[in-house]
Amino acid sequence: MKRVLLLLPTTGYRNDDFLAAAKKLGVEIVAAANYCHQLAPSWGMPPIMALHFDRPEQAADAVAREIEGELDAVLAVDDSGVELAALLSERLGLPGNSAHAVRGVRDKLAFRRLLRERGFPCPEFHHLPTGEDLQGLVPDLKFPVVVKARRLSASRGVIRADSADELARAVNSVRAIQSRADRDARELGIVIEDFIPGREYALEGILDNGELITLGLFDKPDPLDGPYFEETLYVTPSRLPRALQIDIHDDVARACRAAGLVTGPVHAEMRVNDRGIWMLEVAARSIGGLCGRVLTHSLGMSLEEVILRQLVAQPIAILGEREAAGVMMIPIPRRGIYHGIEGLADAQSVPGITGVTITAELGQIIAPPPDGASYLGFMFARAESSAQAENALRSAHRSLRFDIRPEYALDGATSPRPR
Repeated sequence: MKRVLLLLPTTGYRNDDFLAAAKKLGVEIVAAANYCHQLAPSWGMPPIMALHFDRPEQAADAVAREIEGELDAVLAVDDSGVELAALLSERLGLPGNSAHAVRGVRDKLAFRRLLRERGFPCPEFHHLPTGEDLQGLVPDLKFPVVVKARRLSASRGVIRADSADELARAVNSVRAIQSRADRDARELGIVIEDFIPGREYALEGILDNGELITLGLFDKPDPLDGPYFEETLYVTPSRLPRALQIDIHDDVARACRAAGLVTGPVHAEMRVNDRGIWMLEVAARSIGGLCGRVLTHSLGMSLEEVILRQLVAQPIAILGEREAAGVMMIPIPRRGIYHGIEGLADAQSVPGITGVTITAELGQIIAPPPDGASYLGFMFARAESSAQAENALRSAHRSLRFDIRPEYALDGATSPRPR
């Protein structure tokens, strides 16, 4: 039986999906997690369940001390553990991408430098170190620009600015968000780059000995023009011309080679306009949240099963069903405390809707980008065409009414009605 060390984030959406795939394949899972190192011992958890995913060297040392028996592979469920998984694979002599390659694509500044060096279309960009005065950069900027935290994902810490005043506010906001979310924030600084016009697309793939296999190419039908960049809809197959889809595949494959990625899942995002294909990111992980479930029908198995099969060298036979499918990451309309939902049955009854999963917990504080890092939930659709799948998701979303209340009660205020 193959034995895989699985890095399970405590707030991960997909832990259960990976564990179910492992059970189906007969793969033994050795679980490691990032529970609080102060609380885990009181809960009776071993040290391997309280790793610092954001301190890969320290966490790798802890695994080396605690692990028993041989491993066949190491896998991170999401972005928070990919550097640790790569470092452990190197130390243990297991297959995987190098820690250097994974680190390079996680860092937006390093990735931009790589794209420029290798001749990819790349916006003008600038590094603004922590504490450095912004005013020295302003004369060199062409508005609009986008301010980005260097290692955050899911549009967290990404803000568009159309003027110098907006830029100053955006820089302050992104610095604050990054300082809360990344313990290395002070050393990292932030990135300011030209805004790239155009529609966004996403490619989900897997690398096998350096060769990229596209598992799905998604349209993002909603325009993502800012000031914040909350992703909502993914629909596949893409409605782009076939020749352009091939070009996207080739560009992602070339970017992977340039970055030194050779194996495992890849999630790439790009913008397309009349000047070409502009790579936004290439991540050494699979798509986030529960979005991977949208591919189950076309793959003939879950995305997690595909990833595990490749990891432990089991055969993969992709079904290749071409029925259209889509997923909506249900947007958070405003910051507050989640108190419930109405209209769920109506949404589930919309033709084409195959599932609605609400992942927000009652009493949870939620927030949209650029601050938030979670969703209210996910909706899934299948249809004869991508347009029909998109329409089903939009129709179902109109049926939902969320009760989100202020974090602090207002004097004399009554509880708001869901909307």
